[in-house]
This record gives sequence, structure tokens and C-alpha cells, in this order.
Amino acid sequence: MTQTSRYGFTPAISIVVANMIGTGVFTSLGFQLLGIQSPFAILMLWALGGAAAFSGAVSYAELGAALKRSGGEYQFLARIFHPGAGFVSGWISVSIGFAAPTALAAMTFAAYLTAAIAPDAGYFVKSAIAIALILSLTAIHSMRRRASALLQTVFTAIKVIVIIAFCAAAFFVFDEPQPIDFRPHGGDGAVIASAGFAVALIYVSFAYTGWNAATYLTGEIERPERNLPIILAAGAIIVAVLYIALNASFLIAAPMDALAGEIEVGFIAAVSMFGEAAGAWTAIIMAGLLISTVSAMTIAGPRVLRVIGEDYAVFRPLAKANADGIPTRAILFQSVLAILFIISGSFESVLVFAGSLVALNSFAAVCGLYVLRLREPDLPRPYKAFGYPVVPAIYLCVTGWALVYTLSTRPAEAVFVIGVIVAGAALYLFARKKGAPAQSDLQDFD
Repeated sequence: MTQTSRYGFTPAISIVVANMIGTGVFTSLGFQLLGIQSPFAILMLWALGGAAAFSGAVSYAELGAALKRSGGEYQFLARIFHPGAGFVSGWISVSIGFAAPTALAAMTFAAYLTAAIAPDAGYFVKSAIAIALILSLTAIHSMRRRASALLQTVFTAIKVIVIIAFCAAAFFVFDEPQPIDFRPHGGDGAVIASAGFAVALIYVSFAYTGWNAATYLTGEIERPERNLPIILAAGAIIVAVLYIALNASFLIAAPMDALAGEIEVGFIAAVSMFGEAAGAWTAIIMAGLLISTVSAMTIAGPRVLRVIGEDYAVFRPLAKANADGIPTRAILFQSVLAILFIISGSFESVLVFAGSLVALNSFAAVCGLYVLRLREPDLPRPYKAFGYPVVPAIYLCVTGWALVYTLSTRPAEAVFVIGVIVAGAALYLFARKKGAPAQSDLQDFD
């Protein structure tokens, strides 16, 4: 791949920010408020999620700069542990990690849009709108890289500007804010230590999902050894600040009882602030913000399938790229999976299920950072994780705590998580018979 055909710094950081700012921040507050009524605890959720995302980002930055191949966790775990571990991780990314969030983002887009223009729209109308969005972006990202990068950069910039404007309106313009206090009060400590808080943290972790997006296309980024750490860390920090401000804005704008259990929390807050007409226009704009989320996932996810196809003969047809190096078949495959989720999935169950699997995947990758340091101390590392070994451990502690509580209190989702892992292992054994790479074939390349 020539240098001129790679993603530059701005499109790459746009992909990270757009992957992160999507379904979770526009929907999960409603689910969190069902079990947590403390404004301080709610903001602590988002701050803790931001700290974990930053810790994970600097860990991935070291791995991505040292192992300069696209594929994210697939490449990391195959290289560090075993090709089978990498394959199962890649299977999770391909089947759930990107397809499910893509579906959820498209469903949220449809929910916000219909809430504004067709409140009585039924399941089939919303599903049709979500599917149409996925198919449109599939077509765009299957053509030229320049068009793909431009669309991503423009929509991400609009997203950030709109969120900042909404927060500014809530804090400085809205003249009837809710009587809410974000300072800690008695009992908040018990709330933060509770199982409900840990489960809510999975919603937040899902909202922050995407901080690692650039590692899925490391081989397509200009000078990844220099740019990747900045892209990942900056993306996590930008999004954490926006998330805390946006959730505070929602709580200032609308009563917690009105938000609890609702998906379209942004629409409810907008109507409370601006009235029905202006709130509807705000909801349409918020729906538009989710276009860049679906777009970014349509770019990043298929790169995992592409490198799996390069390594395993049975999946080689899916690795085929067009003249501009874009894996068109992999993009189409992921989009079909996302559409299946739209047709068959329950929103909250898919959110918890996908969030748990994505968190488990990244937990294993950050563990791999410690293993690689011990096993290959002389490996060239253009970037070393900030605050190692403490900062990466923050990610492991926060994520591990949330996973244990979530999977122990949501047995149905836990069974599905185990099922996906077992299916991935079985598929690996099948693919291995058809021709699998040896450990030595999984070295990084530039």
C-alpha cells in the first residue's frame, strides 16, 4: 500500500471519535437511571469509563506501534498468545464487536428520527430506516478511500460541534434547569460500590467502545509508530470530556423520571429545553450525528475480517480488496450481520451482550501488554504505555469489576457470551484444517 493511499492523522482520529460517540451516550442514561438516582454517581460512571478508556488507549498504543499490522485484538492475541486466541478474538470482533454496535447505532438513528417526524412509526418502519442507513454507507465505503475519509471527517466534526452547542445551551442558555446537585451526598459511596453501578458501567463501557478503533487499520495509517499513540489517547480524552458534559446536560434539561428507561434521552432533553418544535429539529440533528458512528464502524470492522482472510484459506475470499485497497466483501459481510441484528435483536439485551464481549476482548489484549513486555523485552517499541504498569492496570481493574458483576447478574447474556466464544473456538478448529498460519507467520509488518 502506498503512503498516499493511507489514512492521515485527521481522518484516523475522526474514525476513533466517531466510533466512540454513538449509541451509548444517546441511549444508556435511560437504563442507568432505572437503578441509580444519584447525579454524582451518574457522572462518576462516565468519568470512570473515561479513565478506563484512556488507560486502554495508551495500552493499545504500545501494542499497535510495536505490532504494526491491522486487525486490532486479532493481531495482538494471535501474536502474543496463540493463533487460536487471536482467531476467537477476531471472531468476536467480526460477529459481535462491530456488527452489533453498528446495528444499535442504526436503530438509535431510526428511533431519534421517527421520534421527531413520525412518533407513531412502528417496528417495521424503524427497521427499514436503520437498514437503509447501513446499506447507503456500505456503498460509500466500498468505493474510494478519499471519499470515505472525507465523509468521516466532515460528519465527525459536525457531531462534536453539535454536542458542544447542546451542552452550552443547557448550561448557559436554558432558563429552567432541573433542581439537581452534582456534588456527592451521603449514600453515594454505597451506590458506587453496588452491583447496579457495576452493571451500569457496562453500558458506559459500551458507550466508550471505539477508543481502540485505529488499531483495526494500523497498516492503513500514515506513520503508525508516531501517530497511533496520539490518535488513541487524544480520541479518548476528547470523548470523555464530551460525554461527562453531555450527560450533565441531559440531567439539567429533563427530570430523571422522564428519562428513566427511555432510549431517546437526547430527544426528551431537547423537548424539555426547546419545546416540541425545536426539540424535534434537535432530535433530527442528533439522529444525523449517528451517521458518522455507523460510518466509522463500517470502515474499521471489516479490516479485522480482511486480515483473518489473509491468514486462513477458508476465509480468503472475504479478504479481497478493490483497486484502492478497500476490503469490499468484508464490508458487505459485516453489513449483512448488522442487518440481521436489526431484524432479530432486543435493544437492551444486544447492548449488554455486545458490551460484555467487547470488554472481554479488550481485557485480554491489555493483559497481553504485560505478557509481551515480559517475554520480549527487546522488541522495538516506538511508544511505551504511559504510566506502565499502573495505568494499564486501571483498565483491567475497572473492566474486570464490571464484567464480573454484569455476567453474574445477567445469566442469559452470560450464556450467550460463552456460546459466542465456544462457536469461535469450533470455527478455528475447522479453519485450521483448511490451512492456518503458524505462530511465526503472525509477525508484524509495516
